[in-house]
Amino acid sequence: MSSNKSIGIFDSGYGGLTILEEIRALLPEYDYIYLGDNARNPYGTRSFEVVYEYTLQCVKKLFEMDCDLIILACNTASAKALRSIQQRDLPKLGSEKRVLGVIRPTVESINDITNTKHIGIFGTEGTIQSESYPIEIHKLYPDIVVNGQACPLWVPLIENNEFNSDGADYFVEKYCSNLINKDPLIDTIILGCTHYPLLMDKIRKYLPQNVSIIAQGPIIANSLKDYLARHKDMETTLSKSGSCEFYTTESVDKFTSSASVFLKDNVKAKHICLS
Repeated sequence: MSSNKSIGIFDSGYGGLTILEEIRALLPEYDYIYLGDNARNPYGTRSFEVVYEYTLQCVKKLFEMDCDLIILACNTASAKALRSIQQRDLPKLGSEKRVLGVIRPTVESINDITNTKHIGIFGTEGTIQSESYPIEIHKLYPDIVVNGQACPLWVPLIENNEFNSDGADYFVEKYCSNLINKDPLIDTIILGCTHYPLLMDKIRKYLPQNVSIIAQGPIIANSLKDYLARHKDMETTLSKSGSCEFYTTESVDKFTSSASVFLKDNVKAKHICLS
């Protein structure tokens, strides 16, 4: 196999850029292609069937663009589509191709952090309703108590660049209070949406000081590094010129403007059609 493959990073919107940034900081030598399905965002309120259909379309597009290794940097896609794609579609699309999610690596990190064995999850409605986090957590740690809190207004606040506004405080405090009231013993909370790190300062403000907050970016970056070390057959196919391309299904100008909220650098995106 030739060494000309990029690593694909997919998200339904912009939150996956927080994952991409951490991955590139840890593994800057590889080439990356970021695909945001911004025209059909948000995925969080859509059905399992629709999320699966949309995610599969984007995965196939990245495969066509020579990305044999794809990270679903989207909790909703990881919760609602990953397992079906891995089990149903990958055998037909190519045995050498891989699609990885963000939920399992995140779950694997929690046992060393929590002391009370009571965990909270902030996520989109789709992620919380899927119960993907409780299911994965109980596979590994059956004694851990899990409570979830859907935060439907956090993503719109972030994508409209209102996450630093005074108005955002109301909704951050509301969801933080709701979760802690469900279980005052929670001492660890997973930010189960890749947008949420941009609200980190406000979230810390409205949670008890003893509560640890887990952001996914560093976890996914380290998980990918470990994966590549263990799968040299995949690693040797990857090109290493340190490049990164950005594609969006929506307006290029809007993507460029919104991406600047998530990344320190300006990006130049290209429009892409999935059909």
